[in-house]
Amino acid sequence: MNNLSGHIRLDFRSTEPLYLQIAGQIEQMVARGELKMGDQLPTVRELATELRINFNTVARAYRLLDEARLISTQRGRGTYIWEEPDADTLDQIRHHRLEEMARRYLEESHRLGFSASEALGALHALLRPSPSDPSRPFGFEADQHNEPGEDLRPL
Repeated sequence: MNNLSGHIRLDFRSTEPLYLQIAGQIEQMVARGELKMGDQLPTVRELATELRINFNTVARAYRLLDEARLISTQRGRGTYIWEEPDADTLDQIRHHRLEEMARRYLEESHRLGFSASEALGALHALLRPSPSDPSRPFGFEADQHNEPGEDLRPL
């Protein structure tokens, strides 16, 4: 059985509900191949105890993953990764997580009083690494003509 608590990081200050954080991180572990078809997950109570949260929160995350057919809970046997997602499903998981991260970034930027264009400008500045500034190590360069969804070019 996988010890998920060592891999799941909950942000109790986040606006994202804990059950979505758990479900999203399990989806990411499947997408990265860390969890594979047939792998057994901890019971709801075990994971809740390890994460020190209410078991209903874990149950809600598992229910979400079960509805997405990513896991299957079999009474008396446990909870397992149900199927290997195909390339399209993996791509959807990745894009969904990217949208969630972008939404949280924009919400936090707005909360701090920045406009959407200022938030976007900050991202563009970070995408242009500077050899003299080690705080900007990202290996991508944004093309100023790129529209949302277009690829960034690796440097």
